Amino acid sequence: MRSPSWLVFWAAVLLAAAASSTVARATGSLKVGFYEHSCPQAEDIVRDAVHRAISFNPGFAPGLIRMHFHDCFVRGCDASVLINSTPGNKAEKDSVANNPSMRGFEVIDDAKAALEAACPRTVSCADVLAFAARDSASIAGGIEYPVPAGRRDGRVSISDEVLENNVPFPTDGVSELVASFERKGLSADDMVTLSGAHTIGRSHCSSFTQRIHNFSGEAGRTDPSIEPSYAADLRRQCPLSTDDMSDPTVAPLDFVTPREFDNQYYKNVLAHKVPLTSDQTLLTSVRTAAIVVLHAAVERVWQAKFATAMVKMGNVEVLTGDEGEIREKCFVINHH
Repeated sequence: MRSPSWLVFWAAVLLAAAASSTVARATGSLKVGFYEHSCPQAEDIVRDAVHRAISFNPGFAPGLIRMHFHDCFVRGCDASVLINSTPGNKAEKDSVANNPSMRGFEVIDDAKAALEAACPRTVSCADVLAFAARDSASIAGGIEYPVPAGRRDGRVSISDEVLENNVPFPTDGVSELVASFERKGLSADDMVTLSGAHTIGRSHCSSFTQRIHNFSGEAGRTDPSIEPSYAADLRRQCPLSTDDMSDPTVAPLDFVTPREFDNQYYKNVLAHKVPLTSDQTLLTSVRTAAIVVLHAAVERVWQAKFATAMVKMGNVEVLTGDEGEIREKCFVINHH
């Protein structure tokens, strides 16, 4: 019988091969070092802004990663999530999926202002957001990876599109999650890997109060898949009164290491100690459960796969070349 170390070795070999081919496919018309000549300091400017923000408030790290995810899942990675609503249009950032929970808009605005001062009308907001998500993973957890750039910014942002078969719900089951990611050209493996971002950050209680207070519509019932002592803690943190999307009460997604970008999330899933249905459901499929087990056992494997999956996600339905525009301010489309 072969030893576990032999299996881990070959898992790493296969991972490296898969990662290499995925990055090659994912980059498409995007290019690492895209701003090498037009704005060579672009990535440093973004990193400085992100570092300042996270030093002031570590919550910006999960916020910026989540923002990139929500951006890419609606109209592709085109920075449409950054556009403000107008009297005639409710934009993505004001969808119930994003408001009031989305954090980090001011970080992007700060980085963009510095970029406009250094390299006017050169660096897209979509690339700023992709860089900022990478920098957040790097600062919070040491996960470094090159970001292919060259995205252009979209000019349309519609709130109703966010939850129309785009951004997944926190109550989704595993089959719904897999289908949601597949619609964006991402695999079940990508889905489980990117879910690891829930190792930092918080969730509004309203995203899971029904699970701990009214499971299956039965008043007072808790989802039996939650570990009992953890369920009791959740009920104390999130009483039934927090079952309102406007309620500001939050709970950590990872109660063990809430500020560390590590693989503890997967250990929590295995222990049935995660607040969201969309996280616990990963154990209901043999395929996704096996990935959870691997990521929980070998942190370096998850870190490498996370970097690859972020690059792949960052290529979803991008605008390039003469498509879209380079917004001068990320929160409003150009008017010239």
